[in-house]
Amino acid sequence: MFKTKREQQILYHFMNITPNTDKYLKMRDKFIFLSFESYTYSLKNNIFSVEFNFNLADKYSFHPTLTFPARDFNKWKNAPEELIQNIVFHIGMVELISYWKAACPPKVIIKPHILNAKQIAFWKKVYFNGLGEFFYLNNINASIDDFMEIQADIGSELKKTDIMTDDSVIIPIGGGKDSVVTLELLKNFGKNNLPLIMNPRNASLETAQIGGYLRENIIEISRSIHPQLLELNKQGFLNGHTPFSALLAFVTLLSAVFTGKRNIALSNESSANEATVENTTVNHQYSKGYEFEHDFRTYVNTYITSSINYFSFLRPLSELQIGSLFAKYPKYFASFKSCNVGSKTDIWCGNCPKCLFSFIILSPFIKRKNMISIFGKDMLNDESLRFYFEQLIGIENVKPFECVGTVDEVNVAINMIIKQIPQNEMPLLLKYYQTLSYYAQYENINLHSFLNTFNDEHFLETEFVKILKDKI
Repeated sequence: MFKTKREQQILYHFMNITPNTDKYLKMRDKFIFLSFESYTYSLKNNIFSVEFNFNLADKYSFHPTLTFPARDFNKWKNAPEELIQNIVFHIGMVELISYWKAACPPKVIIKPHILNAKQIAFWKKVYFNGLGEFFYLNNINASIDDFMEIQADIGSELKKTDIMTDDSVIIPIGGGKDSVVTLELLKNFGKNNLPLIMNPRNASLETAQIGGYLRENIIEISRSIHPQLLELNKQGFLNGHTPFSALLAFVTLLSAVFTGKRNIALSNESSANEATVENTTVNHQYSKGYEFEHDFRTYVNTYITSSINYFSFLRPLSELQIGSLFAKYPKYFASFKSCNVGSKTDIWCGNCPKCLFSFIILSPFIKRKNMISIFGKDMLNDESLRFYFEQLIGIENVKPFECVGTVDEVNVAINMIIKQIPQNEMPLLLKYYQTLSYYAQYENINLHSFLNTFNDEHFLETEFVKILKDKI
């Protein structure tokens, strides 16, 4: 994969690749199983709480929790018990991923409920692909056939349950540009849309509030990781990225049941389908991609309920198209944030690939002075970001392990920016770009066609397609 030892060193430095194959094998020998022992849930003082019980080889136990706070729009008593039970169990199946990756035991034992062969195949696929980045960055050579065995034949059977719903929409909010666009475009669809935020932070709360929602009209969900897992991480157990959007999918499903909403509109775009590592299936955004969306919808419709319509509203669009739409809503410029490094302090760190990508994808549509104000500097004039820049434009065969756009749209965006800036004011990274073959390759691309493309690989119903097409 690497042309030179120096290239390997650079990639290891910037991407935190750690050769953990030996540790992986030793962990699997020492911790031979992880069991999903049980789950409990309760409703007290109008607060719905969930707790899971996981057991790692009789050596460690974990008890992660979820809390749905009191809100007037939650109709707890209208939700069928068997459906709540079904979804809570499935939330536990996703939560289990975070605890499995600590030691990667070869056997996973599911005790609460039975899963058939097709369900087990679904879960093995979610675990394996959702942990693709984890395997890659830990240098673990695993295959979907032998990385784990799921045993789920000793519990009770769950049944699919349908309910009555209205046509309004739950809109998950992350605090970035994508959910802003969905929130704004769906404002006039449905009478009682509800934003949903998992573990609220300033950027996500401000997005919902700027969008016109009072705090009491926001679904706020608190998720806790059990402290024992954090302690194991400190001790050197295996660690890495897990498919958060898969967890979000099942959690939003439960919220839809509690609120009686038919539609769950995610803000994942077509760009999420592109692999992070060239010529592989490793994708940081696997659970944001079309394949997972397809599999999830099929699974839910078969085994849980046919009453909820989970889809990504922005799936037909690219990151560049979403950037052009976001630029029409300047009231969000000061509050939106997509930086994972700065998420805890609610800032753009200005030094990571996600910040650089966001700067590039928005710059064709937002004035340069405004971009500098948002990010605190001209990121395209920062030579220290050159490696990330090269990853984003495709010089490196591995993109940053962040939610970033395709190589094509980054190159198109850069060419659009270059055309807007006088040569004597050209930032350092753009001057460098002008020396590369990519500049000529993308310089004369048909921008109208690129910005008006509507990807047909989506699950939008007719009324949602119309809303989107009217805006691009």
